[in-house]
Amino acid sequence: MAEAGPGKIRLFNDFAGPEQLESLTATSHYIGQFRVVGEGFADATVGIVGLESAGLSGAIRIEAGATDQDSTGLVTSKMFDVALMAPIVMEARVQFNDLNTKEFFFGLSDVNENDVALETDILGRGGNTTVTLVASDLVGFFFDAEFTASARWHGVYNGGTTTGETTSTNVELTIAANDIVAGEWDVIRLEIDADGLARWWVNGILRQTKAGAVSTTTDLCMNLLIGGKGANELADVDYVLVTANRDWTV
Repeated sequence: MAEAGPGKIRLFNDFAGPEQLESLTATSHYIGQFRVVGEGFADATVGIVGLESAGLSGAIRIEAGATDQDSTGLVTSKMFDVALMAPIVMEARVQFNDLNTKEFFFGLSDVNENDVALETDILGRGGNTTVTLVASDLVGFFFDAEFTASARWHGVYNGGTTTGETTSTNVELTIAANDIVAGEWDVIRLEIDADGLARWWVNGILRQTKAGAVSTTTDLCMNLLIGGKGANELADVDYVLVTANRDWTV
């Protein structure tokens, strides 16, 4: 039987509403349509708060714990299938207070555990120019302050028909003139087609296109995660937007 109805999925949070979370030691919590997760919830000093100043347009601050490899962030359920629901578009506006001892990922993966740790469950830095791909399926933006190019966005991928790239210099999305700057906002946007082709945009400029970047059959979730490496680390987020087509499979 044919089905019809609202055909577009749109997840959006401008983070301008009431503050819902200051610190958390439970397993998870929701802010709007996104679930708050992270290994860092073992520490009562981490979590997500609304920015009361320096947060024009509404923004949140995500804090990961000081324990090495702790992470905090936002996820969805495994609700996206590339072949059935593309085009999938993901966009966020983010900034960092500094570029020290932190790592950050925004994209899709097949990992959405409540106690997710970015470096050990999804991906991390394996060396000065080496990306360690942990998750079987992932695609998105990755920043690690300990890469040789320590202020660059990287367009990472794994699980599609194209082999995941593990040399960081081959997936750098910016050049020195356009590096991440502490205290300045970047708009990062990921577009995924039904055949697994992905496009990475930074501040309105197309920085990378990769065919077969992601699986077209695996159920995936959105991840926006910051990880610490021995110190509490912060990421400010102005908004998160995810759009996709609805799966009408009967």
